[in-house]
Amino acid sequence: MHRVGYILLYICLGVVGVFQIFPIIWLVSFSLKTNQEIFAGNPFALPTDPKWENYLKVFEGGIGTYFWNSIWITVVATILTILIASMATFAITRMKWKLSSFVLGIIMIGLMIPIHSALIPLYNMFLNVNLIDNPVSIVVTYMTYNLPITVMILLGFYTTLPREIEEAAIIDGSSIHRLFFKIILPLSAPIMSTTVIINMIYNWNEFVFVNTFISSDKFKTLTVGIQNFIGQYMTDWGAIGATLVISVLPIIIAFIFFSDKIMEGLSASAVKG
Repeated sequence: MHRVGYILLYICLGVVGVFQIFPIIWLVSFSLKTNQEIFAGNPFALPTDPKWENYLKVFEGGIGTYFWNSIWITVVATILTILIASMATFAITRMKWKLSSFVLGIIMIGLMIPIHSALIPLYNMFLNVNLIDNPVSIVVTYMTYNLPITVMILLGFYTTLPREIEEAAIIDGSSIHRLFFKIILPLSAPIMSTTVIINMIYNWNEFVFVNTFISSDKFKTLTVGIQNFIGQYMTDWGAIGATLVISVLPIIIAFIFFSDKIMEGLSASAVKG
């Protein structure tokens, strides 16, 4: 009975896996077709003559700039968010001060603020400090909106760390800053992987803020820059498919490399020591 159960389980997982992978395979196939193949032939059929030049077309159209903007904005915002969230979580969970609970409550309120409700106030604020059409406004906004969820994920892990480690480090003459950077951060590497991938997915796929705060093509990210290619290649659907493949590929690669760490981090934050 146990063997039959395992067989049924693997069959179900295989079916789910096929449904998950099929859209990606279809998108890659779509990006290698001509308009005639897309509209005249079977939409689910593989391309008879793959048109790799579709990818060359979008790079010649300037998608490289959007791609680079997405990379550096995502990386900078993710690093700063995780660093600030780690410091805040360390102060709230490992240090004793009167307003720690109040500060935690203020941070968690950020989870209840809808993005669209803050769009106009943020625009006015950035306009007053001359940060409209400046990537700094995007990095600051990403940090602000990702900070609450990052702190919430780190809380479960930081509360399980044994205090004996900190006490031993302090007895050896370690300062608070050295304790945090040399001991706490390395110990939190498993949960860091989880926060990294969550921040990366949000930052990479975000559209509303970039579309509102950025108007120059030189600062646009990939999600917003694709609009230009939709207008430019309105009849070339293969080129449009190529831009979509390029936009999802980095996140898929990152998830493949971090998937084990994500599960390890979630397990570490859920277990109370």
